Amino acid sequence: MADISIQHLTKKYKGIPALQDISLHIPSGCLFGLIGPDGAGKTTLFRILSTLITADEGEARIGEYSVREEMYKIRGMLGYMPGKFSLYQDLSVEENLQFFATIFSTDLNSKYSLISDIYKQLEPFKNRRAGNLSGGMKQKLALCCALVHAPPVLLLDEPTTGVDAVSRKEFWDILDHLKSKGITMLVSTPYMDEAERCEKIALIQEGKILSVNTPEGIKKNFSRKLYAASAENMSALLRYLRSLPEINSCYSFGNRHHITLQTANNHAIEDLLNKTRQAGFDHCFVEETAPGIEDCFIELMQ
Repeated sequence: MADISIQHLTKKYKGIPALQDISLHIPSGCLFGLIGPDGAGKTTLFRILSTLITADEGEARIGEYSVREEMYKIRGMLGYMPGKFSLYQDLSVEENLQFFATIFSTDLNSKYSLISDIYKQLEPFKNRRAGNLSGGMKQKLALCCALVHAPPVLLLDEPTTGVDAVSRKEFWDILDHLKSKGITMLVSTPYMDEAERCEKIALIQEGKILSVNTPEGIKKNFSRKLYAASAENMSALLRYLRSLPEINSCYSFGNRHHITLQTANNHAIEDLLNKTRQAGFDHCFVEETAPGIEDCFIELMQ
């Protein structure tokens, strides 16, 4: 088992900051989520931790080893699954696994127990070329290759991007199983619903950490009452609500608009409903709702 310690990491590309004074601690055996949109700095952090690039400032350690000074020791400790499928597409499933096992001076049999549940789903296709697999099967093969040497730390950079909802759920079920094996996992994702599957999460935007907490802790820290509004013409309602001075924030969320008020009380909601009716929204409906991770992320961005 090994933890991940990150202290004041900074990285710039041509003078533009990708990471700005990042500090995190991921305990041994934790399933930790790095949550943020494209361009937030997630992949840059993963590439630093996997020793592919170096930070401009700061330090990171995997267990007792420095990613800057002891990279070759760290590489043997890591399983790394990049966001883009990067296995050899002209090799079969079995050939890819054997190749990665050889790189780490091991074989499939000695570490098979760790990947057996995943590989059972791949075994009927073991002679199929990796490039001809479905998105969900490619994902499972990449995870098997990252685990073939039984690493204590697993880095998964947006592993479910581009796969269907069923495959996404199956993948996170696999991660839950791996958590019971004591593997430290850092997973990045732009999907807010996947944040709920993590023990702890960090919200990142423009290279800065906005908050670190459990998913429930993040939601409990939402500072205002949140309301959900709906009407027949949702586009017009969105424009109208955003024009009102009493509205603090308003954004679309599925088939409803989530709003916060400058001053939230029962009279404020009644006044808001009266205004919407006078503006022609005869069937407008507003109710209090519980904030989700996405609501908290938007509030922290503001």
